[in-house]
Amino acid sequence: MKIVDLKCAVIGKSPIVRIVTDEGISGFGQAETWKPYLKPHILSFREALLGEDPTDVERVMLKIRQRGGFKPWGAAVSTIEMALWDLAGKAAGLPVHKLLGGKVRDRVRVYNGALRFPFAGHSPEDYAEDVRRMMALPEGFTIFKQPIGFHSPMKREVPDFYYGEPNKSPLHGALDRGKVTERGLMHMVECVAAMKEVMGDSVGLALDCGPGWMLPDAIKLAKLLEPYNLMWLEDLLSGDYTPWVNAGVYRELTRSSTTPIHTGEQIYLRQNFKELIESQAVHVIGPDPADVGGIAELKWIAEYADLHGILMAPHGTANGLLGLAALIQVSATLPHNFIAFEYTNGDPAWWYEIVEGLPSPIVKDGMIEVLTRPGMGVDIIPEAAKRYLGEEDHGFFD
Repeated sequence: MKIVDLKCAVIGKSPIVRIVTDEGISGFGQAETWKPYLKPHILSFREALLGEDPTDVERVMLKIRQRGGFKPWGAAVSTIEMALWDLAGKAAGLPVHKLLGGKVRDRVRVYNGALRFPFAGHSPEDYAEDVRRMMALPEGFTIFKQPIGFHSPMKREVPDFYYGEPNKSPLHGALDRGKVTERGLMHMVECVAAMKEVMGDSVGLALDCGPGWMLPDAIKLAKLLEPYNLMWLEDLLSGDYTPWVNAGVYRELTRSSTTPIHTGEQIYLRQNFKELIESQAVHVIGPDPADVGGIAELKWIAEYADLHGILMAPHGTANGLLGLAALIQVSATLPHNFIAFEYTNGDPAWWYEIVEGLPSPIVKDGMIEVLTRPGMGVDIIPEAAKRYLGEEDHGFFD
């Protein structure tokens, strides 16, 4: 089997990769939503892939892996990797988890991720009401992750939250960063207390906090939140779109408190997790298969983390339904340090009409049954999807 073409189309808000072979089998992968600018980057790998056997996934990846980078520039390589695994599974007539060593669990746990309600405000009462609504969701999530602090409008909407100046950049991921006021710090604690009063101990609570915190304030926050038994505090110091790791500073934070510390969604490749893991700089890591280099890369990182006593909660907020399938496949194979992955949905909603293979309902009691169809387990329906292609992508399914 040989690769004869690499195609990329923007369907809705997502770049979709299609790898075409001389045997009529195609593999598909989905980059994170809102990144149409990745299409030329993805297509730049076409010449490198032509003529290769797509079932030799690692051999193909060795030709292109060095051309990625921290989020968002690892997404092109990662999406191609997932399309290769989809194709290899279809060629073998097996679900991808079988090719990764087989599943160790029949269901995978997810947390709310993309399923969030619009916030009315950022007071303790608003946060309490939000978790009350989430607890009523039919998915029955057993872990909620809430955006708060620098990872939410709280940093600007709560008066005198911090001493810094808001970043004027129009680009998502531009850092608002500065020392938090005593008022801002206590406001965060009050919001957590309000949520826990509603949730009790029946649902785990994680907080997506930044990046943006200075180390002394991050240490104060982690210690103040110890009584609330949180799942983790995510990306306090670095994270979404910050192209560095900062392992030594994270280690200072992690050693200061029993509240678990989490990071990793922006990091590309295992080499850039090495210091975080070997120095035990965090308690939990959260690589995203659509940014880290793909699902095999994520699995390697999870296994290495497990050897060092570090837990695994993969990121995936906006990875779409093909990305959801990829997360299900790889999470089924991860060691017991796996907690849950971040649930991603169809955006726009018509995505549910153009794919097949997902269970109904998708999430039950906070879990998803592992998909058993060949490949990633989910397929695009070309006839349904064609109406959403732009004029320049009309030949995508030909």
